[in-house]
Amino acid sequence: MYAKFFFMKSHTLTFQFLAQPTDVNFGGKVHGGTVMTWIDQTGYACARNWAGSYCVTVYVGGIKFYKAIHIGEIVRVDATILHTGSTSMHMVVEVFSKPIEADDFVKKTQCIIVFVAVDTKGKPTAVPKWTPETEVQKKLEQYVLKLKKAREEMIDELEVYLP
Repeated sequence: MYAKFFFMKSHTLTFQFLAQPTDVNFGGKVHGGTVMTWIDQTGYACARNWAGSYCVTVYVGGIKFYKAIHIGEIVRVDATILHTGSTSMHMVVEVFSKPIEADDFVKKTQCIIVFVAVDTKGKPTAVPKWTPETEVQKKLEQYVLKLKKAREEMIDELEVYLP
């Protein structure tokens, strides 16, 4: 008999795991590219769960690396949807870590990432609307809308210089 799993839609998702020896660079710290992979994977899982369909990454920006992550630390990656468009989900992804014996996680990296839900033909498809409820959520949604507008203006400006 096969088990059937049902997932409740949530605008948040968390992954936790140990930083592995294969994750480090020559300096003995976790590769920035590895952290970016974790961000994309966690963001994808959150977007996929919310949208109920396949999703593609369309933007990653404002990535900030605060501190290094070391082998053997427990890593926690939190993805939180801050705004939904008609087919897109804008979210913040934060990466934390801590030594196993420590009580508290420390923020190591954060960024904004945008996914678009697509159908089986790769065409954008509608996503459920997420509505912020708390004052903090409302302010964060306004923040990502401000970032979206700035991105669009920067892209328009850049187009002038590209062939």
